[in-house]
Amino acid sequence: MRVFNKDWKPFVTSVSKVDTRNGKSPDKKDFLLSQSTIKSIFAVLSSYFNFLIQEQVLESNPILQIRQKSKFITKQQHSLTVRRISNLQWEYVIETVEKLAAADPATHERSLFILNCLLGMYLRISELVADERSLPAMGDFKKDGDGNWWFYVIGKGNKSRNIAVSDEMIDALKRYRLFLELPPLPTVGEFVPLIVKQKGRGAVTSTRQIRKIVQFCFDASYQRMKKDGLVEDAEELKMATVHWLRHTGISEDVKIRPREHVRDDAGHSSMQTTDRYVDSDARERHASGRKKRLKEPL
Repeated sequence: MRVFNKDWKPFVTSVSKVDTRNGKSPDKKDFLLSQSTIKSIFAVLSSYFNFLIQEQVLESNPILQIRQKSKFITKQQHSLTVRRISNLQWEYVIETVEKLAAADPATHERSLFILNCLLGMYLRISELVADERSLPAMGDFKKDGDGNWWFYVIGKGNKSRNIAVSDEMIDALKRYRLFLELPPLPTVGEFVPLIVKQKGRGAVTSTRQIRKIVQFCFDASYQRMKKDGLVEDAEELKMATVHWLRHTGISEDVKIRPREHVRDDAGHSSMQTTDRYVDSDARERHASGRKKRLKEPL
């Protein structure tokens, strides 16, 4: 006998980070199924009907016909906007955290290193913390025979990749290690955790703790921007999440680096994903359409 699990919630609604902090909760009446959710439903149903065909219960898969002329699935001819912070907002964030680190190094030298990792190496938040899958360590920074530094990480889908480490990222690493009273550069096989606990020993194991650290830095930067009269930019920063730093780093690098290099560093499965971060065509298209007239001048 099959029993329905009341705790199973395949479709969830959520509100923005700002609305959550203001105490607003989601109401399902205000939401429609997203395109990704609809596509997932079709994929699950298609797999189910394929199983029924194999069991000789059905002769054909109805989802295949429905998909072809479905009024529910939208074919997008534009790329989705990448959520990122602006260069000005990043400058305020990094300057703010540098000031915090100077005033309270015991707390914020780690914060500074975390931010540099998230933007400078496009790391996902899960790639910073220790779990049953991996233990990010200082020894994951490795120098090759040409003297180039790489960072080895196990990322999304348990896929390992190596990331080209910039000179400025090496400087950030040296600063953090000197604060930890370690030699400036890691040695082969060094097992010191990449992000250490502030109290006690060992690695940070909670992504929630990393989010809390980054959010504190965002909030402090927000206050500085408001104080300097940059109200609109400050309000936009309130919407930012940790993952936006990864998007920002990728978006900036595709402007100056070969896209295939950025793809490999970011761990994208296809060039199509990396191309989402290329906005030069959008700029040119908007510039050419900005002067369109609705009527001839008198």
